[in-house]
Amino acid sequence: MSKKTVDEAVPATSPTTADESLGRRKFLGRAAGVAGAGLVTACGAEAGDAIEGAPAVQTQPRVMWRMASSFPRGLDAIYGSGEMLGEITSALTGGRFQIRAYPAGELVPGLQVMDAVQQGTVQVGQSTSYYYTGKNQALAFDAGVPFGMTARQQDAWLNEGGGLEVVRSVFADFNIISFPGGNTGGQMGGWFRREVNSAEDLRGLKMRIPGLGGDVMDRMGVTVQVLAGGDIYPALERGAIDATEWVGPYDDEKLGLHQAAPYYYYPGWWEPSASVSYEVNQQAWDQLPSDYQAVFEVAAKATARRMLSYYDAMNPGALQRLIDGGTQMRSFSDDIMSVARTTIGEILEDYAGADQQYRQVYDHWRNFKEASYRWFGTAELRFASFAFPEGTSV
Repeated sequence: MSKKTVDEAVPATSPTTADESLGRRKFLGRAAGVAGAGLVTACGAEAGDAIEGAPAVQTQPRVMWRMASSFPRGLDAIYGSGEMLGEITSALTGGRFQIRAYPAGELVPGLQVMDAVQQGTVQVGQSTSYYYTGKNQALAFDAGVPFGMTARQQDAWLNEGGGLEVVRSVFADFNIISFPGGNTGGQMGGWFRREVNSAEDLRGLKMRIPGLGGDVMDRMGVTVQVLAGGDIYPALERGAIDATEWVGPYDDEKLGLHQAAPYYYYPGWWEPSASVSYEVNQQAWDQLPSDYQAVFEVAAKATARRMLSYYDAMNPGALQRLIDGGTQMRSFSDDIMSVARTTIGEILEDYAGADQQYRQVYDHWRNFKEASYRWFGTAELRFASFAFPEGTSV
């Protein structure tokens, strides 16, 4: 099988470019309206004036930022949200504050985005923080934790539960201020070249999986690799890895992963959700006029909201296309998930015992998670167990 690019991996049955562009224009119009409304409070301007040109902002200088992304251009849900960030900031400032997005590998490799932001090579990066746990293990909480929180729970912790202040205390050590940039929602368990029916079957596998999920797999005997999105397909296709996870049906179909491995496992217990972040160089942020800072924040919130909704809209159809095309669905066994859940508990306690800063982030996250689990386990779980009967699952 020949090597495929991300764009080549998009099947004919996927939404067309025209459809995506139309949906994007509609969203941008709605997002500008939402952002403009937020700008009224932030900048004291009329919403209509803000969208048409924002006279209060027009007195400010022209600013051009570069944004390095960890994601390929062809992934319109993630990378496309980063492009929208720039479109909204430009629309709300009459073109005076522009952010140009660059896909992984164009300015810096996908897994070196945080380094580029820290050093000031670019002003902002779009990435997922568990790629950088080698710098500080606590960065994983900004992204996602095995058997952790769903997208709604994670967003609630970051945006309303004090989590953002906690993770920003970690980013501050690297000259970065972070902003939530979206969430993929619940992920799939990934693609395997052979079946894995027990924890023992995982031993010896070579798998692409980052962050704490990779730490769990490592302790379970898996040889772990971390690859950027655009590098996954060729590694899986030529057998350099035996398995990989990415996000879910919509993105996985675009990457062509179903053409390199037949078995598609679920659920993604290591990522019940995954947050994407905008990482901003602290000096670049401090030099922004306050009006532009407000514009950036409302634009980030608008694109973050769009990402999860887009995945939720696109994943069902993509999953059905994969199944119709011959993908073989498999559920992880209780054995695998039980061992994994025990293992992540041990890992979290080990890291917390070795580092006080990690302990502070972990305790804050854990306390919020436990309270959220009680609430969701009361209202949401009972409803889901009744309304989503076994017969409707794959």
